[in-house]
Amino acid sequence: MKLQQLLSHVRKAVDTYHMIDDGDHIAIGISGGKDSLTMLYALHGLRRFYEKHFEIEAITVDLGFPNFDLSPIQALCDELGVRYTIVNTEIYDVVFNVRKESNPCALCAKMRKGALNETIKKLGCNKIAYAHHKDDVVETMMLSLLYEGRFHSFDPVTYLDRMDLTVIRPLLLVDEADVIGFKNKYNLPVCKNPCPADGYTRREYAKELIRQICHENPGAKERMFRAVLDGLYKKFEDAEYVRKLVHPDVI
Repeated sequence: MKLQQLLSHVRKAVDTYHMIDDGDHIAIGISGGKDSLTMLYALHGLRRFYEKHFEIEAITVDLGFPNFDLSPIQALCDELGVRYTIVNTEIYDVVFNVRKESNPCALCAKMRKGALNETIKKLGCNKIAYAHHKDDVVETMMLSLLYEGRFHSFDPVTYLDRMDLTVIRPLLLVDEADVIGFKNKYNLPVCKNPCPADGYTRREYAKELIRQICHENPGAKERMFRAVLDGLYKKFEDAEYVRKLVHPDVI
């Protein structure tokens, strides 16, 4: 996928779900994976011509894994002219050595988000962009059905009232296959996830299950995604609803 195609998908999501307002200061959570680096490129490209002025900056929460080199990402941010902040933590040691969690993902995610959100507020950002794409939407819906017994996925825009922070998901309409293609075409400096639990999660199980369903039923993923759009996202087509969501003080 070319950058122009990526920007088209991202702009459609941003406009449809009213993700960006004039004057926004948006943090981009960079894990080092293909998704977050693609989003960095997308928002950097979008701000060059978008009619609403906004600022971006990149943040990585370093979990403390040994030999996790973030210098390629620093070099990319320098090239793009995007400020890059690395938050050093001891989350890896706490989760795997001190607590020795049998299910490490939940605690790790909680601690990582806490460190990320705290840094975002210190930097004066009012929004955080997560790199969830179309496949993530469908996988989250599948996880919800299997383990919670309800039809649910994450919203395009989420206001965190405790943090006074708004989460946006600009890659919402982008297929993971296109993200992979973009990564390969532009040689994104992906930093391999060193986590020992990587690839052994419930989400990985849901991904494989959906892959099997789509193999036996071509087009199933698109139909599931449309079901999420129709069932969960209708409210976001209402501009007044989104205005109050993003600006809860508005009566």
